[in-house]
Amino acid sequence: MTSSNPAFSQDMFAGYDQVYGTERTRSTVTTVQGSISKTFLLLGILSFTALYSYNTFGSANFPQVLLPISAIGGFIVAMITIFRPTTAPITAPIYAALEGVFLGAISRIYDIQFALKYPEGIALQAVMLTCGVMLVMLFIYATRLIRVTEKLQAGIVAATGALALFYLVSMVLRLFGVEMPLIWSTSLAGIGFSLFVVGLAAFNLMLDFDFIEKAAYAGAPKYMEWYGAFGLMVTLIWLYLEVLRLLAKLADRR
Repeated sequence: MTSSNPAFSQDMFAGYDQVYGTERTRSTVTTVQGSISKTFLLLGILSFTALYSYNTFGSANFPQVLLPISAIGGFIVAMITIFRPTTAPITAPIYAALEGVFLGAISRIYDIQFALKYPEGIALQAVMLTCGVMLVMLFIYATRLIRVTEKLQAGIVAATGALALFYLVSMVLRLFGVEMPLIWSTSLAGIGFSLFVVGLAAFNLMLDFDFIEKAAYAGAPKYMEWYGAFGLMVTLIWLYLEVLRLLAKLADRR
């Protein structure tokens, strides 16, 4: 199965039915319920460290070095998980904890920056919108209002790959003092770009749901529950950051 999520970029299920044969049981293979429970556990870990980071950022209880450590550490742990899925039961919770520290600090920075325009907190709105988008996409997937066909997968993968390349080029150009206007621009074009990215991240959630369902259907090993939950977390974190950026753009136009 193909997915634009880097965690789900390979066909990881081939041969599982031959490996496990008739001895497969719910205690040894992936189930949808197991993936869901582990997703909630990772969200709980992320929320705990995010609240700590958010409440202590800028004080002596939050060493400034924690921000780059959490960002770089999260990336390294994610790469380990992607290339060694068997490590997911250990690395996925570590990834959630590190990303929680990073997201909490970033959220605090945004709330301070837009405190006058969003007294209730721009981060809280981003959290609520992210949860809302996830539930809507889960409903659409579960009811098959939109089916995850091969053509849809190919379109999402191509669009996500093009976006990743665009972000990579913008990072390189930024080193030379050149800014890509669409990413941070508060113009209508910039807001339209952010809406597109949020929509693309939302559709990636459907590929994540499909991956988890196919893993259960194929009788993938039990550790794939953690791997599926990890992949879903990757997309949710991306979605949250893009929603946060979109709200910031809208705030700048008020």
